[in-house]
Order: sequence, then C-alpha cells, then structure tokens
Amino acid sequence: MLKKYQWIVRISFILFMCYIYATVYSENGVYSFLLLNTFLGYIPIELAMHITPRRSKAFFYSFFILWILFYPNAPYVLTDLFHLAMLDPYNHTTGLMEFNLHLWLNFTNLISSAIACSVMGIWSLEHISNSLLARFHLTKKIYKPLLILILTIVSSVGVYVGRFLRLHTAYLFFNPEWVVHQLVIMWSPRMLVFVGFMFIIQMILWGTIYIARLSLNSQKEDLL
Repeated sequence: MLKKYQWIVRISFILFMCYIYATVYSENGVYSFLLLNTFLGYIPIELAMHITPRRSKAFFYSFFILWILFYPNAPYVLTDLFHLAMLDPYNHTTGLMEFNLHLWLNFTNLISSAIACSVMGIWSLEHISNSLLARFHLTKKIYKPLLILILTIVSSVGVYVGRFLRLHTAYLFFNPEWVVHQLVIMWSPRMLVFVGFMFIIQMILWGTIYIARLSLNSQKEDLL
C-alpha cells in the first residue's frame, strides 16, 4: 500500500475513534465497547503496514508474531453486530420498523466499525501472505491459498477466544500461564463448529474482495 493510502487509512480510523469517544464512550453509552474493539481491530492493520519482505529478520518476525496475535481482533468486530439486537427498531403496536434516527445512528456506528476493521483486516491478511511468500521465494499459486487457509483458521480460533473466553491479546503479556491453560481446555465440538462459522464468513469476505480485485484488473487490461 502506498504511503498516502496508509495515511488515509490511519487518519480515517483516528477520526472515527475520536468521534466514538466524543459521542458514545464519554457518555458511557451501551455501545461504548466500540472504541476499544475498533482500536484493537486497527492494530493488526497498522502492524501490517510496517511489514515488508525486505525488513531485517528480527523486525520481520517480531512484527509478524505481533500481527498474528492481534489479527483476530479485526474479524472479531463482526461479532459486535449481535449488539444490533439492543436497538429494538420495531414498533410493538404496528410491527413496523420505526423511523428513529438515533437508532440508525447506532446502526451506522456498528456497521462502520465492522466493515472498516474486517475489510482492512483482509487487506492485512493479503499483505502478510504476500510478504511471507516473497521472503521465502514461494510460488503464489501453490502456497498462497494454503497460507490464507491456515491464517484464517488461526484467526477464527482467536475470535472464539475473544468472544467467549473474553481473553484480550494483552492478557498474553500479563498472565501467560493462565491464558495457556484456558487455551488448552477450551476445545470441544461446539467450539469447533463456531470456528467453522467464523472461517466461512472470513473466506467469503476474502473471496469477494479477491474476485472483485481480479475483475477490476481484467477491466483495466481490456481498456488498454
């Protein structure tokens, strides 16, 4: 990603988080969690911007480890959409949806965070995958789909850990033994089914963006 686009992404996230702080978080609203979750979802995006195949070995691998620890926070924001249930947009008398702008503002806030974090998260997934393949001189056609699958499975497990075990990435640095114990005992058939759901959602998102990009590239070639 070009530097100017990186700054556009940075400034956009900063402005959005300032807006959430000023209008929601500072008033202790029911959606005050959106500030922290958006910030955590942005961290892997920022980390990915600093990772390139030409970086030193120590820098590349340390940032890659940080990225893989924080990356699940990006798709995790999609699970915040369940909080839309708190909006209660229907009139209990008529059964029709009410035209309440405050409800639609909360809807916009949740959707904006989910779209921004998940879509830019997919960009970071693509960028990290391409950087790993370039660093190890691996063929994209063979290894990229496998790498995307592995990283998406890992992130899906991370979403489960964050949503149901309530373990933030930061806990790894403050109480690693307790975190490891929780990770060991969490496995169950129901947990794996949830991981499968999150995997499907992320792969649909990645596939949609991938196909759209291929379509745009083919259109550019046709116009030349």
